[in-house]
Amino acid sequence: MNRRERRVAARKAPAASKGDAGTPAALHQAGLGHLRAGRPLDAQICCQRALALDAGHADTLHLMGLLSLHAKQYDAAIEWVGRANRADPNTDYLAGLGTALEQQGLHEEALKAFDQAVQIRPDDAELWIRLANILVLLQRTDQAILSYQHALKLSPRYWYAVYNCAALLLRSKRFEQALVHFSLCDELQPDHPATLNGRGAALHNLNRFEEALSDNRQARALDPTNADICSDIGAALYRLNRHEEALEWYDRALELRPDFASALNNKAVTLSEIRRFDEAVAVFRHLKSIDPDNAEADWNVALIQLRTGDFASGWAAREARWKIPWFTAGYYPEFSEPAWFGAEPIAGKTILLCSDEGLGDAIQLARYVPMVAARGAQVILVVPAPLCTLLSGVSGVSQCLPQSADARPAFDLHCPLSRLPMAFGTRLDTIPAGTSYLPAPAADRVQGWQARLQACLEPRLGPPARLRVGLVWSGRAAHINDHNRSIPLRTFSRILDVGASFVSLDPHRTTKRCCSNGPRWSISPLTSPTLPRPRR
Repeated sequence: MNRRERRVAARKAPAASKGDAGTPAALHQAGLGHLRAGRPLDAQICCQRALALDAGHADTLHLMGLLSLHAKQYDAAIEWVGRANRADPNTDYLAGLGTALEQQGLHEEALKAFDQAVQIRPDDAELWIRLANILVLLQRTDQAILSYQHALKLSPRYWYAVYNCAALLLRSKRFEQALVHFSLCDELQPDHPATLNGRGAALHNLNRFEEALSDNRQARALDPTNADICSDIGAALYRLNRHEEALEWYDRALELRPDFASALNNKAVTLSEIRRFDEAVAVFRHLKSIDPDNAEADWNVALIQLRTGDFASGWAAREARWKIPWFTAGYYPEFSEPAWFGAEPIAGKTILLCSDEGLGDAIQLARYVPMVAARGAQVILVVPAPLCTLLSGVSGVSQCLPQSADARPAFDLHCPLSRLPMAFGTRLDTIPAGTSYLPAPAADRVQGWQARLQACLEPRLGPPARLRVGLVWSGRAAHINDHNRSIPLRTFSRILDVGASFVSLDPHRTTKRCCSNGPRWSISPLTSPTLPRPRR
């Protein structure tokens, strides 16, 4: 405000000077009237006069905050209103300012306001919830969960906080915790469809499919026109290998929402599972017409093409994986060097071959390394650390490094291992399948395993009088396709009576460990009396 503006404002202010107008309360009221009438400069003069009389007058401090908000001076507004709240902690000035900032889309500024509010009134559950809501808008999920959980310490049965916390835990893949919160939601407010379906999602991700299906069905009974619930029922039935029923539920979801991309994808995947490949491809093509940027549809079509023998199309279509966020995140580094696709000459150059999928994929695809080296290239192989010892001896590998290595030597080109079949135009009859490409284990490793087996097994089974067979019978339980990758241990009971000693080498499911050196594989003898026979 310049000098002339102050004089003009001073001439307008006398109306606030009559009677008791010289008190902070009266000056605040006069300032508030000026603000409502669109005279912010007059309001500011009244506030300054009031604060000269009482520097801690809460209402006036709040009004100064509103004037700063009006002038879009957001940090100043937060500071003024924070002073008002500290002067009178029973007010909701900061919460009101936070809400006003949020409504203007100023989420960072709103966060500052609510953060100050909870510091002044840390026992107010509602303020912690409003802080959490802003954190959700800012996509700071972990902080939002902590804020909701703090609110629940103050008010354990606050349904809104429980539900939002459950939803965030589910989004963060903290499924056990999400299940606990959704169950509390159901206790506090029974028959809430979103709660039941959320709990079903948590159960589904914990591989508790029958329970998930039960919750999904209850949710659908309460909300029969919800396409998401119908699709989730289909997903549970799919995981229970009830594929025809799953297709019926996907169709119900699509009747309710014809352009439902997730339901279309799940329907196509289910059709592929039961080998109705032409129908599956048609659904994926339809999905692409609705969502042209859907790279997962291209990826799934590629898998069908490979399964049906169309290798030329399948290998090429698999390149769509680089457009899938969940695939690229953390799987393959970004390189400034050019990529190799197979046609570019590599004689005399150094090429880095880098694992881009799982351990088993890396072991399988290492068969192509000698073929790359045969084209005259020096090969640097980058694989998960547990595979370095095994794959460093593959023919053609000049250097084998773990993916975790901070530094890599210079190279000219790079290629993901899973692109090598395309680079070499692999067909069913040209898969490299000559003599074993994996080197024989080093003698000291063989002796180390013999010592471990002797220490762990001979006290129970005696000297090795017959053949010993190691069994690895399951994969990672959290894998989305674990039900197709793992075998129930009882399945092996029918072969345990043959003339051999069977040893469980499973690293995922068996909890018993032995020997302190070497890989943390469990070793335990298996004999038929210890396992139940499968029911017939």
